[in-house]
Amino acid sequence: MDYTQQVLLFLASLVANFFSALSGGGAGLIQFPILIFLGLPFGVALATHKVASVALGLGATLRHQKESHLGLRESLIILGAGLPGVVLGASTILRVSEDLATFLLGMLTLSLGVYSIFKPQLGMEYQPRNWQGRGLGIGMLGLFGIGFLNGSITSGTGLFLTIWLIRHFGMDYKRAVAYTLVLCGLFWNGTGALVLGYLGTIAWHWMPALLAGSIIGGYLGSHVAIKKGNLWIKRSFEIITILIGLKLML
Repeated sequence: MDYTQQVLLFLASLVANFFSALSGGGAGLIQFPILIFLGLPFGVALATHKVASVALGLGATLRHQKESHLGLRESLIILGAGLPGVVLGASTILRVSEDLATFLLGMLTLSLGVYSIFKPQLGMEYQPRNWQGRGLGIGMLGLFGIGFLNGSITSGTGLFLTIWLIRHFGMDYKRAVAYTLVLCGLFWNGTGALVLGYLGTIAWHWMPALLAGSIIGGYLGSHVAIKKGNLWIKRSFEIITILIGLKLML
């Protein structure tokens, strides 16, 4: 890559990961298409994007660790239920056509934003529930399904984890986004990157610009989200989900 392409890649990664950290997902809306536009084949772009997404989790972790929003038990449940889905999804995606899946995912993503708009109090208060018994079992099945999407689809699956933590487990937006960015960004995406890197190819010479943009964007987006609070994050979530939904459908 020449200097101009590296700068373009850094700026795209910075913007994508800033808004992803602000809303709880969606870096693939900008970052993944840019990789394909600059010449990477789909499989290589997917694996490269997954590795760069880990840096988003690192940047967000550096900021969120100061706020102590993450509980150990909840984190272990999210990792334990989601990681097997990530491995299965990442092992499957390189062997299947994604056209129909992408369109349906776009419709579902769009519906998340619309649903949030018509639920004004959704995610405004922290009201923990369903961490035991039958509710926990249903929650873990949901986490496994979202993990599968995270391993197999490139755009916006962190948003599904964010809304699931809010809707089913009663988190507010600030907590849900913190869990998504740290656990999904760092551990789910890290596992997906390992599987895709083993099965496919990673464009390592593209990584410096992507990693720098991801870490800086993740930190800055998390900082703004923490300072602005739930309402700001909720509006960002709604905008990003609608944009990603339209992008995937079109």
